[in-house]
Amino acid sequence: MTPTFRPLAPADLDTVAALWLEGWRLGHHAVVPAELTRLRTEDSFRDRLARNIDKTFVATDDGEILGFTLLKGNEIDQFYVSAAARGAGVAQAQMAEAERRLRAAGHETAWLACTVGNTRAARFYEKAGFTRAATQRMSFETSAGPFPIDIWRYEKTL
Repeated sequence: MTPTFRPLAPADLDTVAALWLEGWRLGHHAVVPAELTRLRTEDSFRDRLARNIDKTFVATDDGEILGFTLLKGNEIDQFYVSAAARGAGVAQAQMAEAERRLRAAGHETAWLACTVGNTRAARFYEKAGFTRAATQRMSFETSAGPFPIDIWRYEKTL
């Protein structure tokens, strides 16, 4: 697969929210409290995407959405690849595109949060050249208010 990248469009919200939910469950279900899992619904992801549509791009191939990235400042806030695209080089291409966009915006360092225990994602970030800089507690947006979770903070000089 050779992905191309474009901005998230309103017509993509349902597809990308479903992709996000599937990916989030895969990486987080076993390592976060059940209360947070209950709050992470497809609707909650769709709402977050709609509020951040101008900060999100999708990876596509022949019109099929393979993944998405949400950038906030110099943070790679969300990064997911569909199950069908895993292992096909899409994640590497998508990360390279995220880094290109961050550099173009004038950032010298990128960072991201990885939930403690999400070892599959952590291995990918490390292979992509990110270094674990800290373990810290962050609060994440939910419909019930901020929810604190321990994360590994990863950083990379661009």
